[in-house]
Amino acid sequence: MVLGQEKVSLLNLPTPLEFLKNISEELGIQLYLKRDDMTGLGMGGNKLRKLEYILKEAQDKGATMLITEGGVQTNHGRLTAAVAAKYNMRCAIVAIGDYPGELSANLLLDRLMGAEVIIKKDDGRPSLEQYKKLVRDTIKKYEAQGETVYYIPLGGSDDIGILGYYECAVELTKQAAAMGISDARVISAAGSLGTYMGLYCGFHNEDSGLALTGVAISPFDDYKEQGIVELFDSAKEKYGMKISAGLKDFDIEKDYIRGGYNLPSKEVRDAVRLMAGKEAILLDPCYTGKCFAAIIDMVKDGKIKKGEKIIMIHTGGAPGLYTKHHRVEFEKELLDGVTILE
Repeated sequence: MVLGQEKVSLLNLPTPLEFLKNISEELGIQLYLKRDDMTGLGMGGNKLRKLEYILKEAQDKGATMLITEGGVQTNHGRLTAAVAAKYNMRCAIVAIGDYPGELSANLLLDRLMGAEVIIKKDDGRPSLEQYKKLVRDTIKKYEAQGETVYYIPLGGSDDIGILGYYECAVELTKQAAAMGISDARVISAAGSLGTYMGLYCGFHNEDSGLALTGVAISPFDDYKEQGIVELFDSAKEKYGMKISAGLKDFDIEKDYIRGGYNLPSKEVRDAVRLMAGKEAILLDPCYTGKCFAAIIDMVKDGKIKKGEKIIMIHTGGAPGLYTKHHRVEFEKELLDGVTILE
């Protein structure tokens, strides 16, 4: 229970906090990895922490079906599908974008777990407007079939979902203290902002010594700036937290977006290969690979000091390595190490 709120316990917690010896020597810092890729269901990932609290509310409201939204290869959609399957609920995922021409990566896993996926081609209108209509029409369709629908917003990033990472902040603070790194800086990818906001609230409301930096994985525009403030204000009011914060208090690195959301990037692929080659840990090219690439550049840019203690949150997402537009770029760079004998 966090802030008086109950959850459905889905996961084996705490997840490990590991020191990455080889990468630390490579970069000249003390790098630790919080293994939230090891959360279990549906190949794991950070969204499951949020879904523990979201599922409890859905059950309390008598839901028979979960509907959520995201990109065509959404990690959150995959894990919503996993939770729905585990708890005998129907699931639908709505996405704006192009079908990639193959049922692979998260799309394949969505279908294996029984979720229905609705993909609508982008018509050029603001994405928020398109999603609202698509979600509304989808909910109406399934309610007409007799389902009691519970809608989960993008990434599970609302004032309920953030509780998962508030709890993680408490968990991580205890682990860091046990390892003698209570003065470390935590760095996490920042997308729909639920993970970042949960950590921020948990660290500050519980008087943790850990600092927090988010790495934006898509343009951090006025809409995002408004959204992060609104999310904090909503959580503060709902749970009566003792802390106050405004936009200037949220440390978000905006210099490492690499062109936009989920676009192929040489720097990100290099970071993924470095982590795999030095630590045998797989990152993904959308979130964790971009976050680690940012850490590498932040060391080069002096934003991370030599010897500094850094804890990176591994938010999962490894199925993203198998998305077509990333996979073909990796293949170009890696095929020279494959020998094909006649």
